[in-house]
Amino acid sequence: MSEAADMQLTVAGAAHAPAATDRSIGRIVSVTGSKAIVLLDSPKDGQIRAADRPDMGTLLAIDTAKTVVLAIVSALSVPVPAHRDDETEIWIAELGLVGELWRDKTGQATIFARGVTAYPSLGNRVRVASKAELGAAFCGEPSRSVRVGCIRQDSTIPAMIRVDELLGKHVAILGTTGTGKSCTTALILRSILERNPAAHIVLLDPHNEYATAFSEWAEVISPRNMQLPFWLLNFEEVVEVLISDPTRKAEIEILQELIPIAKARYSAGRARDNQAMRRAVMPEQARFTVDTPVPYRISDLTGLIDERMGKLENKKDLSPYRQLRTRIDSISQDGRYAFMFGSLTVYDGMTQVLSRIFRVPVNNKPITIVELTGLPTEIINVVVSVLARMTFDFAHWSEGKVPLTLVCEEAHRYVPAADHLGFEPCKRAIAKIAKEGRKYGVALCIVSQRPAEVDPTILSQCNTVFALRMSNDRDQEIVTSAITDTGSGLLEFLPSLGQREALAFGDGVALPVRIKFDELPADCLPRSTTARFTEHWQRSVGDEGFLEQVVEKWRTSDIGAGGDFAPSAAYLADSFGPEPVPPPMPEPPRHVEPRRPEATSPLRREPDVARPVPQPAPGGYGTGRPLPQQPARPTAGLRKDAGLQGTSARAADPLPQDGAGEERDVPGSALKSLRDRLIQRQQR
Repeated sequence: MSEAADMQLTVAGAAHAPAATDRSIGRIVSVTGSKAIVLLDSPKDGQIRAADRPDMGTLLAIDTAKTVVLAIVSALSVPVPAHRDDETEIWIAELGLVGELWRDKTGQATIFARGVTAYPSLGNRVRVASKAELGAAFCGEPSRSVRVGCIRQDSTIPAMIRVDELLGKHVAILGTTGTGKSCTTALILRSILERNPAAHIVLLDPHNEYATAFSEWAEVISPRNMQLPFWLLNFEEVVEVLISDPTRKAEIEILQELIPIAKARYSAGRARDNQAMRRAVMPEQARFTVDTPVPYRISDLTGLIDERMGKLENKKDLSPYRQLRTRIDSISQDGRYAFMFGSLTVYDGMTQVLSRIFRVPVNNKPITIVELTGLPTEIINVVVSVLARMTFDFAHWSEGKVPLTLVCEEAHRYVPAADHLGFEPCKRAIAKIAKEGRKYGVALCIVSQRPAEVDPTILSQCNTVFALRMSNDRDQEIVTSAITDTGSGLLEFLPSLGQREALAFGDGVALPVRIKFDELPADCLPRSTTARFTEHWQRSVGDEGFLEQVVEKWRTSDIGAGGDFAPSAAYLADSFGPEPVPPPMPEPPRHVEPRRPEATSPLRREPDVARPVPQPAPGGYGTGRPLPQQPARPTAGLRKDAGLQGTSARAADPLPQDGAGEERDVPGSALKSLRDRLIQRQQR
């Protein structure tokens, strides 16, 4: 039988379950707003069974004329404890009124509604809610709810979350490290995806741990396959990447002036055959702003910088241009930034970028996991800023036809509470989703282990909160201030919650409740398991082969993130070539450079990439003749292969020259990359 059918039977059972079996445990003695006080019956009277004694968090029922008011026990006390066995004690229970069940025509309470319209009166009897009433209250509408666990009061009653209310008004998952935040996040998202296979979820994964939890549903974007063109960045993001110092005003002004011109030049080149554009009379930079997401070439930008430098007469004014040009060249050639600057050709691929990130069409992969580990640390916040801003803008310009959910794991990194921390445009982009995203169908999920370090404005916009165990006083205070629910008294449980337990508040759940989450299958767990030190420390591991693998991964992580090995290979060929070591070899009929031994050079080291480091020719560099007693071998010259005869070696060939007629072998991919770049430069 399906889960929805099970829920319907549970709710329907409420109409036939007799309430007479539920024995009262006390009477109302005070009602103030959303709170009430119950004077519990004395245990000496024998009226309260042990099973009916209320605990903290127990859901109680109060019968009125038209409804059954539901209340949660938020405090228990004995104001005047007895000093002798024959003395009578007063037992008090404080309640938070959270909702009510309306009676139908037959008098059965089956329809649940949050809030209280008919308050209990003084003297009304109070009882523990029946199983049927718990089912009617917590199960909700099965077609729009998904199960994530069970309630603590009765493990047979499923804990359901209402998807529309959960995502429509944002959600936060908070808890100390090691309490199961990642598993809770994976469980909730998997439960939603099982019932909604055409969802559109973007998950920011700073620790590369969620790919295993969504292996069958996820489009995983890592630094090795990420494509986020630089022209998608707005001006503040470009300044952070290229300048990174807001005090360098001169360079910022140069970018602000030249970027719109570069965009206009690229657009004009594409529309060269458009008669209407040729007839348009307007400055070329007037059609675009620095924030317009249209392509432009870095070569056009550097060319404009060179043009401005050529027009300046005062050498002092050249400094900001030179610094900016140097920084642009350095970034664009850095393999770690290849996902942003590494494309050899610039084309308008914005629709492809949006399609891949936001899963339009879904193609059986409703969730995109963006793995951030491996990106340069200085631009991770820029990447998050771009993704958050594009999420809101896409929803806005699509008029909410494609509802999106952005999940921010480790949110305190991107939206810190301190003003001097974080990247301000990133904070604004996420805050905009929190404040205005509901209007356009953009949901925000905040996941953090330090609620006190998250911007309280953004946290306060999360209408549903799953609070796992917390022991820090500041974190507890922040969570308490963010929750306005009448069941906030449950927060006293925060320091003592068990594993896979959480307190759930807000519109995403029917009532404030203590949840025991379901256990994920082993193949659906995130890679966030705590290391078992005592198990691993029982045997020795780590031979030389293990260390070599670690070193290789360590060294190639930055290069591999770039996706293009050619610049790195050329750099290795330049920096780690063999050095001449005396004594010189006997001179053949023609002059030959001294032989350079391969094994004794102090600079010789293993290559940083999987491709071989270029080795010297057996007969010396550029001689074209073999050494004595060695077979002849053709020289692999760059100029002949690359078609650069007659060009200046210094101007056209970036590889170093050791002397007249000397050349160095480079890997084939590096040679091809050099040839492509030189041809493009000559064409420009």
